[in-house]
Amino acid sequence: MLNKRITLPISYLGPIKYYSLLLNNDKYIIESYENYVKQTIRNRCNILSANGLLKLTIPKERSQSYKQIIKDIKICYKQPWQNNHWNSIKSSYNSSPFFEFFEEELKSLLFRKEKYLFDFNINLQEFILKELELKSSFKISSKYMENNLDLDYRNDDFKLNYQNKYDQVFDSKFNFISNLSIIDLLFNLGPQARFYLEEIKL
Repeated sequence: MLNKRITLPISYLGPIKYYSLLLNNDKYIIESYENYVKQTIRNRCNILSANGLLKLTIPKERSQSYKQIIKDIKICYKQPWQNNHWNSIKSSYNSSPFFEFFEEELKSLLFRKEKYLFDFNINLQEFILKELELKSSFKISSKYMENNLDLDYRNDDFKLNYQNKYDQVFDSKFNFISNLSIIDLLFNLGPQARFYLEEIKL
């Protein structure tokens, strides 16, 4: 583990690279005062479905302001997106080796009606860290973080140059798809997920 201070955006069931960063750094800050950036890991994730790559996006309420601070972004519940997300996750991973171990708690968290996107994601973050047995001590920023940390990933695209293959539910149908949501790794590798993250070269 590196003794580096890093700053990260909040993520919705973030990609594998995101959690590899957490595993390899012993303290980090989640930025809560940055301007919201659409079409990023802040409100979307990628899973592998029977039809291939599937993007899941949490809708946000419209605002009169062009710029909004991430902690002030409100979730929109006009459409049953929680049902849609859960049904997609369940149909995609119901046959994975470890789905049943995480099913009940993950479903409970996904159906919580949090007002703010940031709070919703923090709940999921804590759940994932617990299941990965990551001891990283994260803090939430109390103001906008200037670029004075060792590593700043707020504008990162979180893509991986290379990733070792692991068994995926639909690997007989598709080529291996890398850097999916962390839940793809959890459902397929279970307690081995942490060791897999340790092997990733960033």
